[in-house]
Amino acid sequence: MTDFTTKLTDDFYKNRQVLTTCALPYANGPIHLGHMLEHIQADIWVRYQRLRGTDIHFVCADDTHGTPIMLKAQEMGITPEELIKQSREDHLNDFKGFNISFDNYHSTHSDENKFFAELIYKRLKAEGHIKTRVIKQLFDTEKNLFLPDRFVKGTCPRCKAEDQYGDNCEVCSATYSPSEIINPRSVLSGSTPIEKDSEHYFFDLPAFSDMLQKWTRSGTLQEQVANKLQEWFDTGLQQWDISRDAPYFGFEIPDAPGKYFYVWLDAPIGYMGSFKHYCDNNPQKANFDDFWHKDSSTELIHFIGKDIVYFHSLFWPAMLYGSEFRLPSKLNVHGYVTVNGAKMSKSRGTFIQAKTYLEHFNADSLRYYYASKLTNRVDDIDLNLEDFIQKVNTDIVNKVVNLASRNAGFINKRFENQLADKIDDLALHKTFVEAADKIAYFYENNEASKAMREIMQLADLANRYIDENAPWVLAKSDEKADAIKLQQVATMGIELFRILMIYLTPVLPELSKKSAVFLQLDLNWEQLHSPIINHTILPFKALYSRLEIKQLDALITASKKDVETVAAKSVKTDGSASVKNENKTNSAKDKSTDGIIDFSDFAKIQLMVACIESAEFVEGSDKLLKLILDIGTEKRQVFSGIRAAYPVPNDLVGKLTVLVANLAPRKMRFGVSEGMVLAAGAGDKDIYLLSPDIGAKPGMIIS
Repeated sequence: MTDFTTKLTDDFYKNRQVLTTCALPYANGPIHLGHMLEHIQADIWVRYQRLRGTDIHFVCADDTHGTPIMLKAQEMGITPEELIKQSREDHLNDFKGFNISFDNYHSTHSDENKFFAELIYKRLKAEGHIKTRVIKQLFDTEKNLFLPDRFVKGTCPRCKAEDQYGDNCEVCSATYSPSEIINPRSVLSGSTPIEKDSEHYFFDLPAFSDMLQKWTRSGTLQEQVANKLQEWFDTGLQQWDISRDAPYFGFEIPDAPGKYFYVWLDAPIGYMGSFKHYCDNNPQKANFDDFWHKDSSTELIHFIGKDIVYFHSLFWPAMLYGSEFRLPSKLNVHGYVTVNGAKMSKSRGTFIQAKTYLEHFNADSLRYYYASKLTNRVDDIDLNLEDFIQKVNTDIVNKVVNLASRNAGFINKRFENQLADKIDDLALHKTFVEAADKIAYFYENNEASKAMREIMQLADLANRYIDENAPWVLAKSDEKADAIKLQQVATMGIELFRILMIYLTPVLPELSKKSAVFLQLDLNWEQLHSPIINHTILPFKALYSRLEIKQLDALITASKKDVETVAAKSVKTDGSASVKNENKTNSAKDKSTDGIIDFSDFAKIQLMVACIESAEFVEGSDKLLKLILDIGTEKRQVFSGIRAAYPVPNDLVGKLTVLVANLAPRKMRFGVSEGMVLAAGAGDKDIYLLSPDIGAKPGMIIS
């Protein structure tokens, strides 16, 4: 059980120095509600720190380099510099619209970033951590350029699924090099690429394996993330290719004409570049070396999506360590965003851009909804749009804002806006104030959903107090004692509203600002204990509008129109978007667009009834279950990524399911997987194993 008696005191925060960052959005597409999850999560934490007096700095930047940027600019008939300038302006407007309180928002295409990229590279090279070797790469002879992994598609060399990317298969999850893919084709021209030799530069990541294993188990990472990384350690770290050949939009490698830093080398260095730009323009606020020196006592905290864990928890700390800079103090990793239980879909209108959302709803509403679901685990979050409307109306409008409106009317009309000289219920007030320790703990540890639950329980207590004391009844009395009681009860209601709004300030900055004006005071954590009495408030004006279903309908319609007006669908291909992409090939809708197959293609798949003889957790994996399947004539061992949906493996024992029996065995770290069980659902906890009808027996062929 968590001990909330250890207080996070004001002195703790006032002696703290923190630099916080979000992952850098890629500059070739708009900000969408998947991106906003991360930036809202980070902003809530940062605003809480500011509320407590922490010396905290919050920076970010656009990630601007790479082949996709270069190609999109060519397609639009503009320079890459023009493209990234416009993208930065659009991204800044979106973040401002959601009240994301960056101290600085910069660009990786900057003098500061170039300086640190070259400095880190030179230091690593001087220590022998940069290697060169000639490799074979696929080359598009029509476009006259080497193809990044995700600009190659073909047939998976493992499971033979078609239309897979050049680095991994989205059907069987195999990883491989582009040269291994069967029948490769260029995504850019459709032509068959050729293999061509090229000298590349590599960062010697294996040299840092011991350091990284200690660092990843130091408490810097969530346990889920550390366990995932252990799989990579067990299979052995590989040298990292950090160079790309011209033509390429990025920084040229020093003393290597025609060779450029791979975008993922200088992207995280963008944190340093953005902070340096901030320090140079605000020398009175922060000193760069205080935060980045290898012996710094400050904190460096990153908020990132789970799709870029590999870069931030292996390459990034190794680069920093090898070049004598400090390591991150904490990586807060979050999951994906789904909408209405499924991947964001452009065709359904649920791939929602930030600017489109803001045309129909206020920012605080999404901030609260995300906060009500955010944990410190790597969990996916579902934005259920109808639940979104209901939750915001129930919690913010009915419980919190209504508390102010139903009491302010009595103070405004009967007492000339003047609060009473004392509050009515000291015990209830004490309950509200003492909740600060628990709420502080939840905010500090990125358990926003628990903080929201605690705050709404207080809101329920406040409204119950008003219902029990019935000020509307007291207002009808001509007795002086009832008038005094009325003023005290209404004052108590306003005071409890004040405390709730202090607690909600990190999540609802716009409502907090309006509430401070109404209350005529600052919403300050240090003033929690001091009730507002003998104080004048303003006449109450509406603080929040109820959300309507018609707004939701309009948002979906507008999102569908966005798809029609998008000139290009470029997406960063090396994995920085914090959203499940619509075009995954395991989606039934997407798969239907791949074309009709012949019966002979279907007949190649051998489906068989199998009985689950045993099921158990796989040590070292937070996704897999080990299944032993009886198929009549033999037993099969299958590793299946269904752990989240079946947390009690024994519940599966004795059940019949469907096995893909002729899938090539796959060697994994945990053993050999001899097939695949079939399931439906969006993934994670939403997985349902398929079962045959009653009467089916293990070993029966399904046709």
